Amino acid sequence: MADFAGWFLGMRCRLSLYGLLFAWLCASGSLLDVAQGFAWLRMCAGYTQTMPLTVALHRTFDPEKPCEICTAVLNARKAAEAGHQPAEKALIEKMTLIAASAEPELTPPVFEVWPALVNLFAEARSYPVPVPPPRCGAVC
Repeated sequence: MADFAGWFLGMRCRLSLYGLLFAWLCASGSLLDVAQGFAWLRMCAGYTQTMPLTVALHRTFDPEKPCEICTAVLNARKAAEAGHQPAEKALIEKMTLIAASAEPELTPPVFEVWPALVNLFAEARSYPVPVPPPRCGAVC
């Protein structure tokens, strides 16, 4: 059991580290670099099947003939660049905050109908006891 707990703790630690690494790659834009590297490897592997390695590498890194993944990465980089503003321009723009408080809604309390009062005591017996109570067998 202790072996499983150690394995599970190690797995949780590794999983959290991989998640943190993936989040860092996404936030820093390095994921686009990974996608670009994948595209280059794919292009080079495709070209080397029909031509020598030097020609394949030359065609892989030729900016005139990008593949679909390369154009997608380029478009994503342009979109990321357009989303960032210089710090000076960001300071010039002002944000208008509206602090409007809503009027409190006053409603009368809702009273539920109380159930009928339940008798908490048992009813008194109105008929005689059918059998007399048992007596002690010893004579006192």
